[in-house]
Amino acid sequence: MKTPRMRARFFHILWFFAGIFLRFIGWELILAKIGFRLQVRSTRSERFRREAQRFRALAFKMGGVMIKVGQFLSSRLDILPPEVTDTLADLQDEVPPETFGAIKLQAENELQAPISEKFAWFDENPLAAASLGQVHRARLRGDEPEAQHFQDVVVKVLRPNIEKIVSVDLSALRIVGRWLTYYRPVREHADVPALLREFSETLNNEIDYRLEGQNAETFFENFKDDPHVRVPRVVWSRSTRRVLTLENVYAIKITDYDEITAAGIDRAQVARRLLDVYLKQIFDDGFFHADPHPGNLFVTPVPAEGDSPGWQLTFVDFGMVGRLPDNLRAALRETVIAVGTQDSARLIKSYQTLGFLLPGADIEALEKASAMVFDRFWGMSMSELRNVSLHEMHDIGHRIRDLMLEMPFQVPNNLLILVRTVAILSGMCTGLDPNFNLWNQLAPYAKKLVSEEGGSGLDIVLETLEELAKTLVALPSQASRVLAQAEREGLLIRAPQVTRQLGLLERSIDRLSGSLIFSALLLGGIFLYNAGNLVFGQTLLVFAGIVLLWVLFLPRRSR
Repeated sequence: MKTPRMRARFFHILWFFAGIFLRFIGWELILAKIGFRLQVRSTRSERFRREAQRFRALAFKMGGVMIKVGQFLSSRLDILPPEVTDTLADLQDEVPPETFGAIKLQAENELQAPISEKFAWFDENPLAAASLGQVHRARLRGDEPEAQHFQDVVVKVLRPNIEKIVSVDLSALRIVGRWLTYYRPVREHADVPALLREFSETLNNEIDYRLEGQNAETFFENFKDDPHVRVPRVVWSRSTRRVLTLENVYAIKITDYDEITAAGIDRAQVARRLLDVYLKQIFDDGFFHADPHPGNLFVTPVPAEGDSPGWQLTFVDFGMVGRLPDNLRAALRETVIAVGTQDSARLIKSYQTLGFLLPGADIEALEKASAMVFDRFWGMSMSELRNVSLHEMHDIGHRIRDLMLEMPFQVPNNLLILVRTVAILSGMCTGLDPNFNLWNQLAPYAKKLVSEEGGSGLDIVLETLEELAKTLVALPSQASRVLAQAEREGLLIRAPQVTRQLGLLERSIDRLSGSLIFSALLLGGIFLYNAGNLVFGQTLLVFAGIVLLWVLFLPRRSR
């Protein structure tokens, strides 16, 4: 089934991870049980760091999937300790290039013709070399239809045998995954098979250049009316599963700050435009470029005409993209509302909807942690947050992270890609403009997301009334829980003065509830009436009048 070389690779991976497991068992399960717990605890951070360094060395040596595995693991802040993620964070997908002979043979087999027949010129020296493929510059022949618009192209060619390597490496990793599930703390904390499925799907998508071409076309369609964004066109007549030919749009790297300034381009304007473009991708399109490293983003000087600032933001490499389906957008909206209302219970519920929490999570502990963050930081301005001591921030951050590591808490891959993308963007924008204010840019889109997800017309009215009804219905049970908790903790309320105050409080709550219902019915009735829906509009207005009378002549509660 496998060649001797592939079998050797397969067992090399298994042996490497077996060594990690054996060392872990020796320290954490054996030495810790026979009286060396203090030594185990004091050396844990350094041991984890050494294991991550060993993996880095393996990834550089073997290339292929192992580099992708390292990058994937470095992003799993939800399940791995910081010693591992920090060590793997700067693992770059750069490996020695394949020989031109091997790349030429691969391209000619795919295009079913000599390179000289398909291209007027083909550079033997690669423009870039990664673990899965490499990129060469080329020029189209003059008789190609695309040559009327552009001739300079880049050709991505998959490395020979990379599909076999991917298959072998994933087979070995699936066995390693089964080993992990035998250890109960891992099994309860992380859904290892689901992680492997996510990783395998992402990787298999990256080695099908037809999918990348389709992603580039989708991205082009989303921005075809935006003169400030440039996206390369796909040359489908020179593209297959293993070869992808794109318009050459390489320009000034977005991190070449001096060159951007020398071109007379305002770097602060570039930073704002970059984030705006990504916010459109995330909130409007639900489809975003998920690999915004400096080699994939360029600033292209163009003649300034009309509203054009004299440059374009240029994207390349669409092998890694993120998609936000409707259910995920709805869950994100629920998260925004929970944060906006400081509702820790609702926030944890939104985590469950997003798929963060696996069975067995301590919901109460998570709610307390969220409430602690709300109580400490809610309402603070950025300047006030900057005045919070670094020690306190680190302390709270570590407490929350430790809680995440102890819990069966796992972020879905598509959302993790989004978080990673936004984090990279934030750093990139700050590099372009040290005074960049992320919050000023995010606020309009956050408001837009909430308003759009809320629906329109009658849907808004009905949803508002439904949410209000749920809140009002929940008030008695919430009060019961508070009183039950007070009783459990030995808090007795018997003073007549306190009783009277409670009565006034209940009456105020009744009035507030009635006022909210009246406002909702009144606004809904006016909206529907003006929209031409006379029957429903008048009905809501009548009910609004009834509620208003009830509020005005609310009877006192007997005591």
